[in-house]
Amino acid sequence: MLPRKMSAGVVMALMMAGSAAAQNFTLTSGAMAEGLQLSADQVFKGFGCNGGNRSPDLAWTNAPKGAKSFAITAYDPDAPTGSGWWHWSMVNIPANTTQIKAAASGTPDVPKGALELKNDYGVAGFGGACPPPGHVHRYIFTVHALDVDALDLPREASNALAGFMIGAHSLGEARLTAVYNR
Repeated sequence: MLPRKMSAGVVMALMMAGSAAAQNFTLTSGAMAEGLQLSADQVFKGFGCNGGNRSPDLAWTNAPKGAKSFAITAYDPDAPTGSGWWHWSMVNIPANTTQIKAAASGTPDVPKGALELKNDYGVAGFGGACPPPGHVHRYIFTVHALDVDALDLPREASNALAGFMIGAHSLGEARLTAVYNR
């Protein structure tokens, strides 16, 4: 129920202002671009693929106010698994971080305090694209702004559990979707 003095127009304006602020949260990368093919650097090495298996550089701007940490996910919704394929999940990225260097996954370049979870290849860190031959898959890279300093997750948390906790603490997200086929 709205307070009597607040009109529906004021409520709509407030909702649109919040939406506009969330639209300013932007993710960019020098390694990939929206809707374009991933380079060989971001392709898995194994499973019949012969790429560099390097995590891309990511940079974000205009995070929502109140962000206390960030999480990064890379997800392929087109994988023939019934549940997609998680290529990368990094949580507990400090709030003062606004970029991740190329090939940072699994190295000291991961921000201090951040936790890389196991991907669907079964190893912690980034696992590159490797769709079945003849298929075009989307790879959705997302930076999530969170309202907590750190998610309360066990070190061996599944991507489903991480996704649930990210969703429960999300202030906003910025996405970049690339594609890959072989």
